[in-house]
Amino acid sequence: MNRIEKLFLDKTKNVLSIYFTAGFPELKDTQTVLEALEKNGADMIEIGMPYSDPLADGPVIQHSGMIALQNGMSIKLLFEQLSNYSSLGDRTVPHILMGYLNPVLQYGIEKFCSEAHAAGIDGIILPDLPMYEYEKEYRKVFEKNNLDFIFLITPETSEERIRKIDELSKGFIYAVSSSSITGKDKDMSEQKNYFKRIEAMNLKNPVMIGFGIKDNKTFSQACQHAAGAIIGTAYIKSLENSNNINSATLQFLNSILKPLAIA
Repeated sequence: MNRIEKLFLDKTKNVLSIYFTAGFPELKDTQTVLEALEKNGADMIEIGMPYSDPLADGPVIQHSGMIALQNGMSIKLLFEQLSNYSSLGDRTVPHILMGYLNPVLQYGIEKFCSEAHAAGIDGIILPDLPMYEYEKEYRKVFEKNNLDFIFLITPETSEERIRKIDELSKGFIYAVSSSSITGKDKDMSEQKNYFKRIEAMNLKNPVMIGFGIKDNKTFSQACQHAAGAIIGTAYIKSLENSNNINSATLQFLNSILKPLAIA
């Protein structure tokens, strides 16, 4: 059992996962952001590996990735930063790497998984890795390194495919609120039928809802139908507009975690 699985055993509702881009706003800020998120109430952290062609990302996350790449961020440097951070003490908050398949393949998937595990990573999200390829070619590599592989589902994903994903998965299932890029404004109430359909399937893995979660209201609405929700764009905006990462993070998380709004 890794820290993702332990988290969902200990906390079954209102789990808050925050996404940020490694190496943004500044190259050296990865550790500072991790520390601020852990200290101020994030239950889980997704660390974005910047990529030059991020198909699923909206303009805010794309821009943060572009800045991070210009700053000099790379997978090799990220692992160095994460290893240094892990060595500073015991970390109870799960860490997930999210990115795209091509840079991982270029790095070498066995090397990537081994170094991710050594750097304190618990799970991996690669939205463009096909389920079939994961199952037939890469599953053993992830499992050998105690890395949960997180699959995404959308409102268009069939029940058969969702059940197959549930069978293959550990950790949680990432339910994308709609089939669009990150950061788009969405009316969570319009997604209720989709969320209820997933809820009614009684999957073995917990479900986290992402894309379009940006404030206390949307977080609360998502949590009514899932174990919790994932926020990325709104948090990155808060970092863009502040010169103090810790105070910006504290203020942002407090705004999300205030007594949950009634939908």
